[in-house]
Amino acid sequence: MQVFKDKTILVTGANRGIGKSLVSALLNHGATKIYATCRNLKSMPLLADDRIVPLQLDITDDEQIAQIANVALDTEILINNAGTLNPGNMLQGELLGMEHDLAVNYFGTIKMMRAFAPILVKNRPSTMINIVSITAYSPLPSIAGYAASKAALYSATLSVRIELAKDGVTVYAVNPGAIDTDMNKGSDWEMPDPDTTAVKILDYVSAGKLDIVPDDMGQGMYAAWREDPEKLSKMFSDLYYLEK
Repeated sequence: MQVFKDKTILVTGANRGIGKSLVSALLNHGATKIYATCRNLKSMPLLADDRIVPLQLDITDDEQIAQIANVALDTEILINNAGTLNPGNMLQGELLGMEHDLAVNYFGTIKMMRAFAPILVKNRPSTMINIVSITAYSPLPSIAGYAASKAALYSATLSVRIELAKDGVTVYAVNPGAIDTDMNKGSDWEMPDPDTTAVKILDYVSAGKLDIVPDDMGQGMYAAWREDPEKLSKMFSDLYYLEK
């Protein structure tokens, strides 16, 4: 199924990591236009393709979101990828970091969904893809604030899926494990690269799979959670005390 061919797509957080890789993969899938957004255009890599339209966007900024929504009225696929991760456990971690993760990962993505839902409905059949996290199922205490923001985002994504189903908008949730991006820099985990991960995400979307876990690590964790949520909690507990 050629979900992305000849489509106009907006990707947030397109300057690095999975977002950057998604842009490249979408070009290979025949996208007509890609709005590639990030907070600072100076950090956007050189994208030598006329189909790419770089735009500055901080998804916590209401005014910028409104401006982008006014520019990208032809968007048919919205990929909410922008996110932040501040380390720290729930009882002793820096509260400002947790608040920032919630502001970006949860409220910022909600603002994007609200701004673009009418556009997607107008351009239906259309698609929304939210990049969430495997920590939506069970938190890793060393990144507890991040995990909480992603759990909240996953819940919001499922709600929006129901809300928009009658309007011809299909909503996907992507819950990857640790991917070898700047967000996980310094980790000694064996992680897949973002290019491979991006290709798998698009393949799963093309197959119509609504809840996507694109990597082996994430799938192992998801399988443990499906069998018994306590199994995944135990896996994260063991990882937490191994790190300490």
